[in-house]
Amino acid sequence: MKPLLILTLAVFTLVVFEPRVQIDHNLNRAANRDFRFDHLPSPRKDDDAAKAKLTLIDGSIDPNSADLSALTDGLLPADQDDPSRNLFFNSGSMGGRFRMDFGEPLDIVQVLTYSWHPSVRGPQLYKLYAANGTEPSFKIAPERSVDPATCGWKFIITVSTIPKEGDDGGQYVASVSDSTGSLGKYRYLLFDCYVTELFDSNGNTFYSEIDVVGKR
Repeated sequence: MKPLLILTLAVFTLVVFEPRVQIDHNLNRAANRDFRFDHLPSPRKDDDAAKAKLTLIDGSIDPNSADLSALTDGLLPADQDDPSRNLFFNSGSMGGRFRMDFGEPLDIVQVLTYSWHPSVRGPQLYKLYAANGTEPSFKIAPERSVDPATCGWKFIITVSTIPKEGDDGGQYVASVSDSTGSLGKYRYLLFDCYVTELFDSNGNTFYSEIDVVGKR
C-alpha cells in the first residue's frame, strides 16, 4: 500500500487597504452653527485631534485668519463668514501645508475636516499623508517643492468636495476612513491644502475644524 501524500494548504487572507472619502454638504439655506449634517457627524470637542500639536510647514496664514489652533479647539464659527474662527491661507496664495502630531502612534479610524463659507471658500481640496517618523529618509517638514511620499510620508488620499455643479457655498464635511476599519497607526498627519478656484484671489478654504478618531 502506497503511503498517502497529504498536502497542507495554507490559506492567506490578503488585506487590502482602501481609503475612501465621504462628503456631506449643507447648502447656505441649511447651514447651522452646530454643523449638523444628514449623513456624517458634527464636530466633537473630545476627539484625538484636540490633544495634538499643529505646526505650519509651508505657506502663509492670512492676516484675517485664526491661527492653527482654531482647527482643534472645538469652537465653531458663529456664522457663515467668520474669519476669526476659521483657518485659511493668504489671499492670492496656492494654499499651504501643516502637520498634526499626536505625540505617539495612534491607530486612526477616521479623519474629518469641516469648512463653512457662503461662497467659493467653502469647498475643500487637500492631500492627506501620514507617518510615524521612523521611516527611512524621513523629513518631518517637507516644503511644497518636495513630494512627501519621497521622504518617508505615506500618501493616504486626495480629498475634494468641490461640487461638479451648483452652489459652492455652505458647510462641508469630508470623512476619510478605510474599508478595514483603520487607516493605520501613525504619529503624524500632513495636510497639503490647495486653492479650490483660480478666478480670483479668494480660493483658499475656510477650514473650521478637524476631528481625528482613533481606536481606544
